[in-house]
Amino acid sequence: MAIVKKGSAHWSGGLKDGKGEVSTESGVLDKQPYGFRTRFEGQPGTNPEELIGAAHAACFTMALSLMLEEAGFKADSLETTASVSLDKKDDGFAITGIELALSGTVSGMDEAKFKEIADKAKAGCPVSKALSAVPISLTTTFG
Repeated sequence: MAIVKKGSAHWSGGLKDGKGEVSTESGVLDKQPYGFRTRFEGQPGTNPEELIGAAHAACFTMALSLMLEEAGFKADSLETTASVSLDKKDDGFAITGIELALSGTVSGMDEAKFKEIADKAKAGCPVSKALSAVPISLTTTFG
């Protein structure tokens, strides 16, 4: 049976003068404002790329934790930032890449093994699979 999670958005107005709100089923986001200015002009508030980045970082880090455990290790600390690039293209805007930056410490593990498992987690996490239409890179810092 599939696990289904929901996010929702409400919008009113035009692109530049309009206003939106984004919410999650859990209530962690509840009518969080977003709009043209939060997406393209750096105004406080969220935007789709930031939300994709947070979801990808969370999924990847959980997948890595699982894979580390399956290999007989537990992470002391894992921290991931997902940088989502939005670029202007001929036919509008497109997400053109995601860079995962991982910093981690795992007692008893060497850096090569850490990188190997991190690469597997990048390929195997469900959000990475959903976003596979764009290049996803990974840099790691260990220790």
